[in-house]
Amino acid sequence: MTPKLESTITGSCQSFESIREVLAKANEEKTGDELAGIAADSAAERVAAKDVLSQLSLATLREKPVIPYEDDEVTRVIQDAVDEAVYKEIRDWTVADLRESLVDERTNEEDIDRIRPGLTSEMIAAVTKLMSNMDLIQATAKMTITARCNNTIGTEGTLSFRLQPNDPTDDMDNIRYSICEGLSYGVGDAVIGINPVEDNHEQTKRLLEVTKEFIEEWNIPTQNCVLSHLTTQIEAVRNGAPADLLFQSLAGTEAGNESFGIDIGLLDDAYEFGKEHCTASGPNFMYFETGQGSELSSDSHADVDQVTLEARCYGLAKRYDPFIVNTVVGFIGPEYLYDGKQVIRAGLEDVFMGQLTGISMGIDACYTNHIQADQNDIENLAVLLTAAGSNYFISVPMGDDTMLNYQSNSYHDAAALWDIFDVRPAPEFESWLEDMGIARDGHLTSKAGDPTMFLGEYEDGRKQESTNS
Repeated sequence: MTPKLESTITGSCQSFESIREVLAKANEEKTGDELAGIAADSAAERVAAKDVLSQLSLATLREKPVIPYEDDEVTRVIQDAVDEAVYKEIRDWTVADLRESLVDERTNEEDIDRIRPGLTSEMIAAVTKLMSNMDLIQATAKMTITARCNNTIGTEGTLSFRLQPNDPTDDMDNIRYSICEGLSYGVGDAVIGINPVEDNHEQTKRLLEVTKEFIEEWNIPTQNCVLSHLTTQIEAVRNGAPADLLFQSLAGTEAGNESFGIDIGLLDDAYEFGKEHCTASGPNFMYFETGQGSELSSDSHADVDQVTLEARCYGLAKRYDPFIVNTVVGFIGPEYLYDGKQVIRAGLEDVFMGQLTGISMGIDACYTNHIQADQNDIENLAVLLTAAGSNYFISVPMGDDTMLNYQSNSYHDAAALWDIFDVRPAPEFESWLEDMGIARDGHLTSKAGDPTMFLGEYEDGRKQESTNS
């Protein structure tokens, strides 16, 4: 039985027809929800929805998922994964109780670890809507989620970066040069990951071979990935391509995943395939990307708000114990996140929800040129999420991806964030940086930023190759 969904604040009564409506209208202002016609009509209605939401029990949210169990396989994955013993302990908590527990200074990482298996994505989305930006940072900072592929990501006191050497024509030389530059700045421990221009298994294979060859030549403790469609990557690997990670974009609804050309069966098969064929030492070899608003862009949102759908993406990703999950927070455009304020809020929400779900979570702190944001907004978000403990960021040359035509963090932003927060790269990668003379005692050396060390004769004899070769 659904509780009475109404709130009376300052003498004005606001009522709601469903929990799905309460969740949508309790969301912070997002243009995506407005475009879908499900957002609160006023600040007063938003406050009323938050009031109602705060009083709902976790059991109510478990029993009333935004899309019914029988109608959606993502719902089934999330519901079936709940630890019933843990859920029984917290089922009578209200959403407000969950929030108070997360921000209580006495609550530590072990306390959060204990309740995590009893949470559903709807519960996680609900508590997110009751939290301020500072609440989200405070709670996220309590959580440490680690994963291992060829190195270990997410350990305390570290911050990793994906090196993204995209090229508008998939020019192999340009990609190699970009890899050299990124490594010279100390980035690349999360993954050397390329978005290909051509999505076919032949090109995917070539790109995987180029990156793997470079990694092995220089004995770099990292992993490679080419972000073509999952089926394309599998075909490439079947034809001999060396892939450390398998990648796929995810949605929070069954229909949204169908628009990506995937379903749970394919993801399950890919996971089993990766166990046998991925070239990484593991055990974590899956890489997923998400982003608030993707379901709306494919008309598969089912009148569910974009924060709740994003939380459901993480509930699905958890099934595959991924090495990294990445939210491309400002990439889709102003139809979903209008300006820097909305992008910053979404980034904080997403990393918090991913970490609370229990996955190794990072972010592409980015924006497109038609959104009302600028580089200062993205740098602000990077600072806030480093304080919160995001596992990694994406980095591109000079903060400008000329292939995907959007702005992100640059290679040299990594050094600033490491310095401000006294954090370091993944431990195995940091050791390699020290061996290469790029870093020492947690700081970049004078050699940093000079990619020619990978192109010519290196002074310690590790690389004997003429500049003209």
